Amino acid sequence: MRVNRIKGSGKGIGILGIFRNIATCIGIFSIAVIVYIYSAPISSVLPVKHIVFTGNRHLTDDELKAIAGVHTDQSLFAISNKKVSQMMLKSPWIRSVSIRKEIPDKLLFIVEEAEPLALLDMNTRLFLVDDRGKLLEELKDGSIPFLPVITGDPFKDGAGFLEAIKLAKLMNIKGFSSERDQIEIFAGKPHELTVTIDGTVVKMGSGKYEEKLERLVELEDELKNRGIPVDYIDLRFENRAIVKPIASEKVE
Repeated sequence: MRVNRIKGSGKGIGILGIFRNIATCIGIFSIAVIVYIYSAPISSVLPVKHIVFTGNRHLTDDELKAIAGVHTDQSLFAISNKKVSQMMLKSPWIRSVSIRKEIPDKLLFIVEEAEPLALLDMNTRLFLVDDRGKLLEELKDGSIPFLPVITGDPFKDGAGFLEAIKLAKLMNIKGFSSERDQIEIFAGKPHELTVTIDGTVVKMGSGKYEEKLERLVELEDELKNRGIPVDYIDLRFENRAIVKPIASEKVE
């Protein structure tokens, strides 16, 4: 019996065998890599060499590292962006944080910090507070930055404290704070809100602070030109002010 062979069939089978061998090798190599990654200590895979913070002006890099709980030689794979972010946002100083891993060894933090707005004098203890009324930290080292001082207890007089925050924020925006040597806002009941500016008592009441500050500036210039010493100024009434000169009758 005669068998006819197809020319080239042996060569074709050989090429297919080579491709099969290559595919098998690639598969084995991939499995080996996966096994290595999962069996090797996770801390040895892509260890962090550089931790970089941007946007921070009040907190140091070392303080931020401590808050985040990260350090060099940790694996990038072992660090959870979500958990680290949650940890950092527990600090009242940190408004927001974005974390980016840059292969092979860099961890980048983009931080937005809270800005101190005023000092809170609460039962003789001083705290830095931001424009949302959040207590940032207690001052204990004796150094006191020049900021408006709010005297009161936000836990007892919350509404009055928030009104004081609004007033202090507007004073900073308008440059009013930088032009005065001393500003102290007394936060009690909102309608009794009072501020002492360079020794002059001003009864502000609540609301319409921009309009009241404009009237105050006009009054200050007039009283200065006339040389009238003032006991207090009352701006609680709409479209008018009451001035109480020292040792004199009220002038409207």
